[in-house]
Amino acid sequence: MTEDINMVIDMTKESMEKAIAHLEDTLIHIRAGKADIRMLDGITVDYYGNATALAQVSNINTPDARTIKVQPWEKKMIGEIEKAIMYANLGLNPSNNGEAILINIPPLTEERRKDLVKQAKAEGENSKVSIRNTRKDAIDQFRQMQKDGLSEDLAKDAEALTQELTDSYNRKIDEMIKQKEIDILTI
Repeated sequence: MTEDINMVIDMTKESMEKAIAHLEDTLIHIRAGKADIRMLDGITVDYYGNATALAQVSNINTPDARTIKVQPWEKKMIGEIEKAIMYANLGLNPSNNGEAILINIPPLTEERRKDLVKQAKAEGENSKVSIRNTRKDAIDQFRQMQKDGLSEDLAKDAEALTQELTDSYNRKIDEMIKQKEIDILTI
C-alpha cells in the first residue's frame, strides 16, 4: 500500500509542478514594460509552407531595455516575421528597416500597470485553484485506499504530506506573483 501512496504523492507533485510551469509561462507573456525575448515565445512563422518557431528562422536579442531586435537569417522572411508578430496579438508594433525587425516596447501607463498586476494575480489564483484541485484528488484517492484497507494512520500521514506540498507550492506562487508585481510596478 505504501507504494500506492508514493505513486499518488509523485503524481501530485508532478501535477503541481505543471501548474507552476504554466504560471511561469503565462507570467512571461505579461509585459512588464521591459524588452524580453521570451515575449516572442510561441510565435510561429510560415517558413516554406511549414509553421516554424520564430527563434528557428531568426536571431532575437534586446539591444536595449526597450527594444527587441529580430534579425531573420533570410531577408525575404522579414515580411512573414512581421506579419506573425502582429497576428500574435501581443500588442506589439514591429517596424521593418529592410535588414531587421525592431519592436519598441512602450513604457506602461500607471493604469496599464495596475491592470497587468491584476492580470498576474488572477493567473496566480488560477494556479492555486489547480493546486487545490490536485490536492483534493490526492486526498480522495487516499480516502478510497483507506476504504480498501489502508490504515487510518497511513492515510492521515499521506493527507498531511499532501497538505504540506500544497502549502509549499502556494508559497512558490505567491513569490512568483510578488516578483512579477515588482517587475510591473518598477518604472
